[in-house]
Amino acid sequence: MSSAQLEIQLIASLVAIACAIPGTFLVLRKMALITDAISHAILPGIVLGFFITEDLSSPLLILLAALSGVLTVILVEFIQKTKLVKEDTAIGLVFPVLFSIGVILIAQHANDVHLDVDAVLVGELAFAPFDRLLLYQTDMGPKALWIIGSILLITLGLLITFFKELKISTFDAGLAAALGLSPVVMHYGLMTIASITTVGAFDAVGAILVIAFMIAPAATAYLLTNDLKKMLFLAAILGVIAAISGYWLAHELDASIAGAITTVLGLIFLAVYLFAPQKGYFSVRYRQRQQRIEVSLLTFLLHLGNHTDNTSERHLQHLYEHINWQKVRAKSVVNLALKNNMIQIDQDIISLTEKGHSFTKEAIDYIVTNKNAEIENMKDRFFLFRG
Repeated sequence: MSSAQLEIQLIASLVAIACAIPGTFLVLRKMALITDAISHAILPGIVLGFFITEDLSSPLLILLAALSGVLTVILVEFIQKTKLVKEDTAIGLVFPVLFSIGVILIAQHANDVHLDVDAVLVGELAFAPFDRLLLYQTDMGPKALWIIGSILLITLGLLITFFKELKISTFDAGLAAALGLSPVVMHYGLMTIASITTVGAFDAVGAILVIAFMIAPAATAYLLTNDLKKMLFLAAILGVIAAISGYWLAHELDASIAGAITTVLGLIFLAVYLFAPQKGYFSVRYRQRQQRIEVSLLTFLLHLGNHTDNTSERHLQHLYEHINWQKVRAKSVVNLALKNNMIQIDQDIISLTEKGHSFTKEAIDYIVTNKNAEIENMKDRFFLFRG
């Protein structure tokens, strides 16, 4: 593996970690779409900064682009607060206008520099190692590596310093205000960091990959954990995994690195979306099916409890007809009741066992009194097997 390959993977990994931090909070605040708006709306700031300095490496570009990103957020919120349109509509109104202004300025005045439309929209990690930082004629490595590394260190420092404030203002802005914290300051601080991170990664990886790194790992981590610290860690790890594996996929296919990494991010999210233990599609569907069967089981046991003296009402065939279940569903419920030792069957006559009577009594008590004890806790105590 050459040094250029190593540098590309290192830059992509640092971008992934740097984007994962603000991205996690944006996902939790249900502001994921604002990332797309910022990543495009910072273009006028970059262009204006270039016109002033005529130097793509000038820190002024990052400053003006960050201000352009914050301006985007301010305009979106201003339009949203009028109550005339919703947030997604406000975003759709603001960022195309700002992005179009930037594209027009580039097309008219900057066609002869690297600040072109293709680089802005897609980016190319393969070129990042060739833009070197020279200090007293000493090669210090790719500029992108130093820029992203510096932004990451600043972001980590701010995260550690203001973690409690960010956490409280993200989950309960009212509580944050009551505690003397400023949700507004936290909000615009987060938007500023998101803007600076986006600008820092813009020239190296492009807008598409910045959006993917900002949202996809955080959204994937959200499906895997409810713990904020774990979510931040998982988002960073998943981003790094996608960065490295995406690079080698692009290497094998001789394709765009940014495109391959974004594809891997999408595939990782899809896998987690389908198979996550708690929030995955199949897990949720399984629990819904389980709950339907358990509700049917409770209905079945209550029916038996109401007809303890009437054997005809407790006949297996009559139950199928009386409760109006399909035979497959009825058989599943009866089998579940047998597995949990709730019933016994003698010559097709079903009776509640002592355990079945106890469970039914508690269930009726729960339904009547609606006391604080959760029905799931009661099921856990009585059920050996769940539906």
